[in-house]
Amino acid sequence: MSLPFIDLKSQYHQLKSDIDQRIQRVLDHGQYILGPEVLECEQALAKFTGSEYCITVASGTDALYMALLSVGVKPGDEVIVPAFSFFATAEVVALLNATPVFVDVQKNSFNMDPEKLEEAISEKTKVIMPVSLYGQVADMDEINSIAKKHNLIVIEDAAQSFGATYKGKRSCNLSDFGATSFFPAKPLGCYGDGGAIFTNSKESYEQLISIRNHGQEGRYHHVRLGINGRLDTLQCAVLLSKLSVYQEEIEKRQMAASYYTEKFQVMEGVQVPQLSDNRDSVWAQYTLRVKDRESFQKKMMELGVPTAVHYPSVLSEQPALDGLSKVYNVEVAKKAAHEVVSLPMHPYLTPDVQDQVISAVEKCI
Repeated sequence: MSLPFIDLKSQYHQLKSDIDQRIQRVLDHGQYILGPEVLECEQALAKFTGSEYCITVASGTDALYMALLSVGVKPGDEVIVPAFSFFATAEVVALLNATPVFVDVQKNSFNMDPEKLEEAISEKTKVIMPVSLYGQVADMDEINSIAKKHNLIVIEDAAQSFGATYKGKRSCNLSDFGATSFFPAKPLGCYGDGGAIFTNSKESYEQLISIRNHGQEGRYHHVRLGINGRLDTLQCAVLLSKLSVYQEEIEKRQMAASYYTEKFQVMEGVQVPQLSDNRDSVWAQYTLRVKDRESFQKKMMELGVPTAVHYPSVLSEQPALDGLSKVYNVEVAKKAAHEVVSLPMHPYLTPDVQDQVISAVEKCI
């Protein structure tokens, strides 16, 4: 019997009574779109991050897209993104007919390398969009400093890092905008697609509220182009319940990651994930580097231990972006894409299950 890669059932069983009550409350009042739980959820999420404002949206992709739309990214503009990330990071740029500009990542954190940024900046650059990959925040101070020097906007793609800290502040409250995802497998996930945008600008908040609902300001009065980007009330009810135990779950993830690292760092043939200075991680993924990944995964599967690859190629190699992007030297990202492999990670990992995973890794490397 294979172990679960992510265990959502154990989490639900722990929160069942509260989740069920919150969902029933929505069913009773019947306000499925923009019901009272939506504003309650936004206020709770904003408080958690320390941001002034939060706008819940239908997905993490919508969060990125709307943030770019709100700052006026248009055809011909350039947005600098890391070469190693999920497709949505570049997809939203191309959807606005702007140009994704790919830069390399750091070999230890897999996050955007600030030292590679300035050579990629041109007169067309409008936004820098670092990704806080696998749960660890990118080097935001350095990135923000470069952006300020060149009068650029910074949007943190925090789809995997909600709840992580950097120099005492939370991810999503480290730049002009933070955008996260509540996809079920994320550290804080709802029971469907979902996401949120964070900002400290009242003007941006009001604009994003309008963009989220077809650009309306008042019923049937559309002052700008927008999308149907609302997060439904039921998902907000689920998030409110999960948020009540989220800090505890972060700590459990960190304990599990520490236990993995303690065991793996003495093994030959495997490289453990590393945390950069002045930050922690919410461990959206626990990701090793191995040389012969295909063989490793096959052996792990035979032992009943699931693995996953996030991500098997760099974004500049995606066919959909042919001719639509600019690429700088991304050799570190390419090497990472051939070596990374993620192991089961969630707050409800028991030591016995972790020992099974550790034993399997030792046999497979």
